[in-house]
Amino acid sequence: MVRLFNKKTPAKKNTFIRSAGRTPRKSSSSKQDSSWQPLRLDKRLAFISFAFVLVGLIFTYSSSAFDSASFFKRQLIFDILGILIALFLSQTYSHLQRWKIFRPINLMYVTWALLIVVLFVRTQANVHRWIDFGFFKLQPSEIAKVTLVIYIADYLESVAGRLRNWRLLLKPIGVAAITLGLILAEKDFGTPFLMGIVFVSMILVAGARFVHLLLPGLIISPLIIHQLFFVAYRRERIFSFLNPFAKEGGTGYQLVQSFLAVGSGGWFGKGLGNSELKLEYLPAAHTDFIFSIMCEEFGLFRIALIVGGFCWFLIRGISLARIAKTHFNALVIFGLTSTICLQAFFNMAMAIGLMPTKGIALPFFSYGGSSVIMTLVMVGIILNLAAVDRTQNNLRADITSYKNRNK
Repeated sequence: MVRLFNKKTPAKKNTFIRSAGRTPRKSSSSKQDSSWQPLRLDKRLAFISFAFVLVGLIFTYSSSAFDSASFFKRQLIFDILGILIALFLSQTYSHLQRWKIFRPINLMYVTWALLIVVLFVRTQANVHRWIDFGFFKLQPSEIAKVTLVIYIADYLESVAGRLRNWRLLLKPIGVAAITLGLILAEKDFGTPFLMGIVFVSMILVAGARFVHLLLPGLIISPLIIHQLFFVAYRRERIFSFLNPFAKEGGTGYQLVQSFLAVGSGGWFGKGLGNSELKLEYLPAAHTDFIFSIMCEEFGLFRIALIVGGFCWFLIRGISLARIAKTHFNALVIFGLTSTICLQAFFNMAMAIGLMPTKGIALPFFSYGGSSVIMTLVMVGIILNLAAVDRTQNNLRADITSYKNRNK
């Protein structure tokens, strides 16, 4: 599929290089399979995802200093629901694609409707991000992360081998612009920034030239500059990020407290449940800044396992994308894996002061229904597409097996 990974390989065999025409998607069922058989899921990806969910549940209880039992019970419900949906999708997603409602363009229409609706609901924390159903708060931007990747992958498959024609990029750029623009209207800059990087990565991985993205980049640059430096609260965040201790009593307070939490953990941490910064010192300790509490209680040695786990997740996802049987499967696996891991790295970078503070959750760990459920939805889709390819190809899914298909 992409020159980014393989520069000198035959186009027809390499899943990261586009060939002319659209690669047909083959159904996971055939005439030979008269009865349904459960798909064999990738054990490594499933294991790391389940381990993250368990550790995240523990830290939801540990990081919420007050009313811990309530947060724990609700997060447990979200986790169980997310796991059940992930298991369902891991076995059925390739079949659900046949239904009209699950066609990528229809998913985008539903997503746009939700993103528009949320702009007219009651504000929470001075932003329009959640639709409150009473028992559950739906965050449409989390749904958009999944549907945008699926739509872009579907479109790029339809123009496989023809992306040197820059006009073919206008449609996906337009769809992405509408989606990210609606999210930006919610006063959410972090999600459009994250998904913008994922979108560009998918376009480049699909075989487009970087020069084709220069003009759209130049057009959107003034908007990015305006949002960063001419919107008062974002400008203050940037200045406090550059020198948080100068604004310790104001906009830099949260970042300074995060520094104290991370630094006080030392090499081995204070022990599970022994965080002091969670006691009304660090705001959003169980949501956006849960990584800071994890550093304080786990310490550097054990938190390195969490960081390494996300690196392993990223490598595993890319390896599965490399051996994918169709362009669509490869791009969806790559896009969803990138979304999860980039969001994790952004959150961790924010906690240690490498990025300005932003409302970006740590996947699998941060408290929140929409976030954890949609993260597990992504995992379920990845597992399904990888399992379907494994069933059809009977290939061993490791980091180098894609080379065998390029001979």
